[in-house]
Parts: sequence; C-alpha cells; structure tokens
Amino acid sequence: MAELKDNFNRSIDYIRLSVTDRCDLRCFYCLPKQFRDFSEPDTWLSFAEIERVVAAFARLGVAKLRITGGEPLTRRDLPQLVQRLAANTSIQDISLSTNAVQLARDAQALRAAGVRRINVSLDSLDAERFRRITGGKLDKVLQGLAAARTAGFQPIKINMVVMKEINEDEVEAMLAYCVSQGFVLRLIETMPVGDTGRDAISHYVNLAGIRERLADRFDLVPGMMPGGGPARYYRVAGTDTNIGFITPISQHFCATCNRVRISAEGMLHLCLGQNDVVDLRTPLRAGADDRHLEQIIVDAIQRKPERHEFNEQPEKIIRFMSLTGG
Repeated sequence: MAELKDNFNRSIDYIRLSVTDRCDLRCFYCLPKQFRDFSEPDTWLSFAEIERVVAAFARLGVAKLRITGGEPLTRRDLPQLVQRLAANTSIQDISLSTNAVQLARDAQALRAAGVRRINVSLDSLDAERFRRITGGKLDKVLQGLAAARTAGFQPIKINMVVMKEINEDEVEAMLAYCVSQGFVLRLIETMPVGDTGRDAISHYVNLAGIRERLADRFDLVPGMMPGGGPARYYRVAGTDTNIGFITPISQHFCATCNRVRISAEGMLHLCLGQNDVVDLRTPLRAGADDRHLEQIIVDAIQRKPERHEFNEQPEKIIRFMSLTGG
C-alpha cells in the first residue's frame, strides 16, 4: 500500500472531513452567538466530489476518516454519504464528531451506514450551565447519547473543553458520569482559534493540574486507545473507562501528527494552528483526473508545517474552528 509522508517523516493516514460549516449550537469559544456568515451549500463539496477526494487519499495510504463540521448532522442525507464512503474498502475506520443534538434521529442510520465510533462534545452536565456555554438544551444531547448506546457505537467518547471559572469544577463529575455510562472521557485545553477562541484563552486551564487532581480521587493507570488521535490516555482502575488529555498548549503533540483537515468547501488545511491551505475544489470542478488530484495532495503534504504556533502567535489563526473542520 502507498504511504503518504510529509517532510518531517510523519505518515499521514487520517483525514478529518468537514461536510458543513454550519452548527445548531453556539459554543462561545467556537462561534459568536449572532454569527450568520456561513458559506452557501453550492460552495460545499458535493457527495460525488467528496467520494473522489476520499478515494484519492485512500489510494495514497489514508485508512482513517472522521466526519466533522460545523455540526455534521445538519448536512442533509449524511447517512447516504457515509454509506458511499464506507463502500471504499481501503477506508478501514469511519468515525463521527457531533454535538449529538440531532443524534437521536440519525444514530441507527449512521451505524448501519458504516460509522463505528463517535465523539460527542459535552462541556457540562448542568442544564443551565450547558445552555450558557452552548445556547442549547442538554436533554437533547443526553437523548442522543442514549440513542448512540442503543445503536451500538463503540467507543463513545465525550469531549470536554475544560475552562477556568466555567466548568473546571465539573471534571470529577464528568468522569464519574462516563464511568457509569461506559463512555471514554477526553479533556481538552482551549485553543486560540479565531476571535472566540482567543477570548476563551482567558479561561485556559493546564490539564497537568487537572490530571493530578483526578488522580487524588480515581486510580489512573497509563493506557492506550485505538483511533490515531492526539490524547494521552489513562484507564480508571477497576473499570473499562479511559480518560484522555488533549494538550495542544501545554504539551503539544505535533511530532506525531498524522492528520490533515478538509473543509466543507474543499480546502485542505495542513495544520490547525497554521494558515497553510490547498484548494482541492477548484481543480475538482475544472476536471482534474485522478492522477492530477493525487499529485496535488502529495505536493500539499510536503507543505505540512512542523508544528503549530499557538503559544508564540496566538493571534495567527483568524478563522473560526467551525470553518476549518473539527
């Protein structure tokens, strides 16, 4: 099988594919409450174009695919797209990142189509606090999670952005909840992506201290999880629950980065914390054949930067997280 490598000898075998920049929540660290300047659907890659891009990456050795947004469940007929992508036998793992607001509706169809693993954003188990953070209703997310368990997704990962004076006091309760439900918990440091992300940096929490705090209550044993993600994992002794710490600010993981992102508009983002981007949509719509498309991707990967500069240049990334792809 082909192997896609960048100039730093990192194998790129994982793409995060955004299918929309729109979202049905307004998490304050991601999107301004009144933001409406979304791209138009005709600028998004069509399902056929997405298939071609994914197939090109697959021929180059990419085996893992995560569907993201915005909120991917706002893209019409998403299970049909998943089914089409799952038909490519070179793609061995299809996962989904979602806020779960609409997951109760789509869980069974997505599981049948080929999604095996899901990540759900959940920053609080308190309904009023959840509303202040996201503008949404917690009960819809909990219903979505219940539907995901019934549908048989495994694992189900909870992503919690830990923020000082916002939800830092909830991490013990969130881990206890995940233990009771059989979910994986992943704690994430805030990142200065877009104006909203830079504003949220005032709530930044170094997760090293959180890990020590949790270890006082839970017996944490170093562990591992499949999936190729950036988290450093521990297992809660005596349970099947894992907890991961994603630390882009305090302890970056750039040396082992194996992923790139594709926006809904077909822009290939080579690093979340840099502005390196390659347009895939224009050559697609200009009639590029498969070989040309593959060469564009190979050349682009050679431009993948060594690391982000969140610490040195937090003002650098002006795009919102939802516009990049999760």
